[in-house]
This record gives sequence, structure tokens and C-alpha cells, in this order.
Amino acid sequence: MKAAAALACALLTCTLLAPAQAQTAAPPRIEGRTLEGKPFQLAGLKGKVVLVMLWSTDCAVCRDKMPELRRNYEGWAGKPFELVLVSVDKRMADVAAYEQIISRTVPLKQRFVQLWAGEPGYQDSLGKPAQLPASFLVDKTGRIVQQWQGRIPAEAWDQIAELL
Repeated sequence: MKAAAALACALLTCTLLAPAQAQTAAPPRIEGRTLEGKPFQLAGLKGKVVLVMLWSTDCAVCRDKMPELRRNYEGWAGKPFELVLVSVDKRMADVAAYEQIISRTVPLKQRFVQLWAGEPGYQDSLGKPAQLPASFLVDKTGRIVQQWQGRIPAEAWDQIAELL
């Protein structure tokens, strides 16, 4: 499994963090308001495995991954798992237009937390991604244990299942 993950990382620009690195790294911080206007803090999800994905509506790879994300999110309903998307679009109008389509076509059980990085109160410690999508796997203790840039490899879902 680790060899396959390392090969996937070599091909996909991802970073495997050793357990010691994950334990000594500061927990990531994301704060802001969801697209529904509710206050959000990533720290409030401690005790859950969280997949955070930074994305943009003009990123074809990002949009292509959405059905897979939604199916996995629905499949892990009732488990200590959360999916958090942060749009890095420059204009809220682009996010709102995409969200209107989603609200008409995607069942409620497949919808997850979404924030917009351009919202005035938004703050994070993740920094600007070099490539989208940028995904971060956060374990139940609140530490990042793996990160990917570009497509999320299939092995990532196995790793999430192991952390659950």
C-alpha cells in the first residue's frame, strides 16, 4: 500500500507526511462562513477525518472530481467523516452561479460544507496552492497527514477509510 501511494505521489504531485511530521505540524486553520452564511471553523471538526479541497469553478479537473466526492461523502454518511470545499474563485458570482446549478441537480445527502476564500472573514493557514485542486487529509486529531495537488489518487479513499 505504501509503495503504491509513493508511486501515485511521484506521478501526481502529492506529499506523504510521516506520522512524526503529522504529529509535530501545527493543526491547519480554516475559519469563515459557509456559502449558507453559517460560521465555520475547521477546529470544530476535531474527532472526524476531514478532506479539505481548495478548488475553482474554472478548474476542469476540480469540476470533474465533484461526482466522485459526492458519492464518497454520501457513502460515508454516519461515519466520522467530513468534506470541506474552499472555492478560491476571484468572484463570488462564479461560485453562486455554480451553486445554483448544484442546488437544482444534487440531492441534499450529497452536499457538503463549502466556503469562499474571498469572503471578508475567511482565514486559513494553508497558503495559496500552486495547482488546483489542492487537497489536504486531516486526521481525527486535527493534523494534516497527507496532501495532494491535482487529481486525488484512488488510493486516497483507502487511506481515508483506514483513518475512519
